[in-house]
Amino acid sequence: MEIISVKTRSRTEFVDVTAQVRAALKKSGVKSGVCVCFVPHTTAAVTINENADPDVADDVDAELGRIVPRDGHYAHVEGNSDGHIKSSLIGCDQAILVEKGELVLGTWQGIYFCEFDGPRSRKLYVRVMSNEG
Repeated sequence: MEIISVKTRSRTEFVDVTAQVRAALKKSGVKSGVCVCFVPHTTAAVTINENADPDVADDVDAELGRIVPRDGHYAHVEGNSDGHIKSSLIGCDQAILVEKGELVLGTWQGIYFCEFDGPRSRKLYVRVMSNEG
């Protein structure tokens, strides 16, 4: 298992971690299998989306902010309930197929670490599992 350190700079942020996940895959030597990315935080998430145009991540962030406003009337007193809800909506893990030693992603897809309660120092766990004999 590889642990990728992610240092976020703002309260909400989408950090493209595709290159780091590819490096973990390469280090594993696995040619065919599954790469699992897992976020062990309750106010962060991981998703796959377009990484060619940064406006897409900004649009997703803005829409999540509209759906789950920071200043909602939440019972949780720490002031980060919106982060918990956004994390639950996006999810804490992604499974990506591996074929010929490469992540099976679409042309425009990238892997994003999603911060909803930053800035913070975070972790993304990556485990590559082989299905080779």
